[in-house]
Amino acid sequence: MRLSFVLLISFLFLLPDGLGAVSVPRGGGSPEAGAVRVAQLVEGNPLRRNFPAALPTLIQHINEETTLRLHPDPMIIESFEDDRIFTTPLIYANYGDRVDWDLSPRERENLKRFLDRGGFLYIDAGINSEFLRGDVSHGQHHSFADWQVSPALEALFRDLFPDTSFRRLPRSHRLFRSFYSGLPPVDELPETVRDYVVHEKWPQGTYSFMGLRLDDRIAVLASPIVAMGWGKTERGVWANRISFRVRESSEGLEDQLRDAAYRGERFEAVREDGRQDVIYSQEPAKPSWVNEPDGAWRIFRYYHSSEISDYAHTFYTQLGVNVFVHALTN
Repeated sequence: MRLSFVLLISFLFLLPDGLGAVSVPRGGGSPEAGAVRVAQLVEGNPLRRNFPAALPTLIQHINEETTLRLHPDPMIIESFEDDRIFTTPLIYANYGDRVDWDLSPRERENLKRFLDRGGFLYIDAGINSEFLRGDVSHGQHHSFADWQVSPALEALFRDLFPDTSFRRLPRSHRLFRSFYSGLPPVDELPETVRDYVVHEKWPQGTYSFMGLRLDDRIAVLASPIVAMGWGKTERGVWANRISFRVRESSEGLEDQLRDAAYRGERFEAVREDGRQDVIYSQEPAKPSWVNEPDGAWRIFRYYHSSEISDYAHTFYTQLGVNVFVHALTN
């Protein structure tokens, strides 16, 4: 599948020494020739960033499947103080690649200017449910459909843009159809998880995205971790295995869960409609069961197989492509 339209896009940014332009041609030539170079925020040693193969692999897929032309190597920036951010239309940041999000005054000034002038910031793993916040690494390996950005991000952007705030992207948002539409074919998924994936986990191929809008466009996008599904090794195989967390119930289970004794902690998670799930975890960062707003109780079951992992990688890659295509064509 390839984009069938000519990408009539140019991004103008105020460089330190004047105006500069970055444009996206329709293709042809090497990926470097006239290519857009996206930036990646990494504090500290870039070789130790989370999922180092993720973004380069996604960029390669975008170059192969669309007429967007992206430079194969992301431009690594250590902070928003780097004025090179004004030479790129898109910054990718993994929330866990920064120790804290209390920005310096220079960073705040640069980031606000970047976003005000049309830039796009995608913060992966920027949505971490309460039960994942005890250790930043937990949010790198567990995605959960919480509909609330991490508190540090909420505070940062409330200060930068007090007149707007993060809002959920509705399932109908065009981002989810910017290149791929719907879920990958579900035929290879085990029947034990198929119905849940189609109707609850990722309905219509959507995800729990929170967006901050400026001038009627999404300027900042936050999500639970997606990059864990992008990266491939030098041999062309997926770099990690992904499992599915599924909510299940059975006859008599609700009574057992309602009266169950547990040694772990109790957390709350915001649902898409604003109501709250109450999550019970016996082990850190691993939900055991949930009391849902309608009174239902369900247990979390974890499924592992190569078919499930491959499917998750395909879905997360499609989702990443949609994010980048939407950001670069709107």
